[in-house]
Parts: sequence; structure tokens; C-alpha cells
Amino acid sequence: MSDAEGIVSRSIASPAENTTDAKVAFLRQPASYPDASPSVDVVETHMSWVFLTDRFVYKLKKPVRLPFLDFSTIERRKHFCEEEVRLNRRLAPGVYLGTVPMTREAGGALSLGGSGPAIDWLVKMRRLSSDRMLDRAIRQGTVTDREVEPLGRKLAEFYRAAAPIKITPSEYRTRLERSVTDNLAALREAAGILPQQDVERVHQAQLGLLHRAPSPIEARAAEGRIVEAHGDLRPEHVFLGPDPQIIDCLEFNFEFRCLDPVDELAFLAMECEMLGAPLIGAAVLESYRSATGDCPPQPVINFYKSYRACLRSKLAFWHLRDPSVREPARWPKQALEYFKLAALYAGRLEPH
Repeated sequence: MSDAEGIVSRSIASPAENTTDAKVAFLRQPASYPDASPSVDVVETHMSWVFLTDRFVYKLKKPVRLPFLDFSTIERRKHFCEEEVRLNRRLAPGVYLGTVPMTREAGGALSLGGSGPAIDWLVKMRRLSSDRMLDRAIRQGTVTDREVEPLGRKLAEFYRAAAPIKITPSEYRTRLERSVTDNLAALREAAGILPQQDVERVHQAQLGLLHRAPSPIEARAAEGRIVEAHGDLRPEHVFLGPDPQIIDCLEFNFEFRCLDPVDELAFLAMECEMLGAPLIGAAVLESYRSATGDCPPQPVINFYKSYRACLRSKLAFWHLRDPSVREPARWPKQALEYFKLAALYAGRLEPH
């Protein structure tokens, strides 16, 4: 059974098949939840369905298998629901309440937290006010540099408490080199969207910094900076306040969240700049620097920003390969916008 708070068995009639469509149809109905919510908002992502009641959020993982994750069985989905709760309690302990079984009761009805056999598992979270999420606050112009200083300090404490990952400097550089070349291969396929001459130039600039001697990137690993971090530090995952809550840690791949803290903070800064607020990301990074004394060379920060912007451009482009593309006009524009940022940062890596 779940360790989530307030789970009460509720069941309604549902199709007999254990299909994702049947589960989603059940979870769309307000009567399925124990908290008597008058409505349910539904968000679909690449890997999950998210259901928002008045007070709580329930996340159902899709039964997908990709090169970098495997949610294909109920056992694996249960495991990664538990991992999501465990990992996110590091930075948002009051938000992640636990895991909830979806059960099939006698007669075939579905239930949340019932006594029948589990047919799937969900993560249960407290619902946070959307107005205080960093992305919304940036768009509304309701956040200041001073307000994000606690975020930098909290992240500095988090990184400082994390044990260094055992990885040699050359292994770390090679891992990043592989990621850069993967991005390059993907963005070469976006010839109708991205200027290919610039695609080559940007990635050669990134590879040039990786191969520079002495390597400023290898120095990050040599100093023991690589830790098990958050893995997906974006403005939409940051809840502002005196004690900021950082949610939606990347739970499905250990290697993807083994990072240089400055990589994560550069990623956040890049995303803030994408939203038109470069000073916000810079303030978080400066707060981290002040708390830790970690002041990497500026080309390292620009490399991480450029690399992360290329990764986000790639992911936007990949949306166009979905069997059923949602918002088809959105993704080419987004891929180009991220790539323009990548090119801007890459221009600061090239010798002058």
C-alpha cells in the first residue's frame, strides 16, 4: 500500500482492459479522487499523464520504452514512482507525499488506493500555486533578483552535501563529447528548420573547448565537482519562496543526473534567458558562487549553456517525429529559438 497521505479507496466503473486509455479515462473523472475535487486538469507529456485536482497532483507514467528509460512494465513503473518520490524529497520534502496504487476491485471497477490487485502506480504530490513557479513569475514580471538568492543558496547546500561521483577527467570529457556529437547528428536532420552551416560551427566550437589543453572541462571532474544532482533544473520546476521547492528531478536515468552543479545552473540560466530574464539566472549562479567559492572560468559556463540549448533544440525538433504531433507549428519555432541561443553562447567560445 501507499505511504501517501489521505488515500481513501474510491472506485467507479471502468473498462475491463488494463489499457492506458482506460486508466486515463478513469483519472479524468473527479469522482475517482479522495479529495472531492470539483474538477481535474489534465496535462500530457512525453513520458507521463499528470492529473491536477484542487489540492493534489497525481502522475501516471506511460508504458514506454526509449533508449534512455524503460517504463514498459508495472514493476518498472512502480520502481520509478518510488525513485521519483525518494529523489525529489531531497529538494522538495513537503511536496512529494508518496506513491498510490491504482487497483482493480471486485466487479472490475478501478480505484485509487483500493484493496484489489494493483494494475499501475502513481506519484502523489501537493499542488503548488502556479503563480509562484519561476517560469510563470518571469512571464508575469513578479520576480526579482533578490527573490532567487535563496534558491542559489539552497542548491549550493544541496550540491555541497552530495558525495562526488567517481569519474575521471577524461571520462567526463568523453561523456560530454558523446552528448555533443549526438546533438550534432540530430540537428543535422533539421535542415529545413536550422541553418546547417551554423549547426556545424556551433558544435565545432563546443568540441574545440572540450579538446582545449589544458581542458577547463576536465578540471571540473579533477576537482571532484561531479555529483548526483537534480538533472532537469528548469524554471517551471522551481517554486519560489523563503525556502524554495525544486520539483521534477530526473528520476529515470542515474547518469543523466550526475552533473557538474555549474552545468545545472547554466542550464537554468539559459532557460531564464529564453524567457527573457537573463538577470534572474545570473543571480542564482552568483548566489551559488558566493555560497561555495566555486568560480569556474566563463568559457565553461558558456559551453554548458550552448550545449544545453542545443539539447533543448534537439528535443523540440524530435517532437515533430511523434506519430501524433501536438501543436505542430510550435516545435520548429522553438527548435530555432533554442538554437539561436546556442549559437550566441558558442560565439563566446571561439578564439578571437
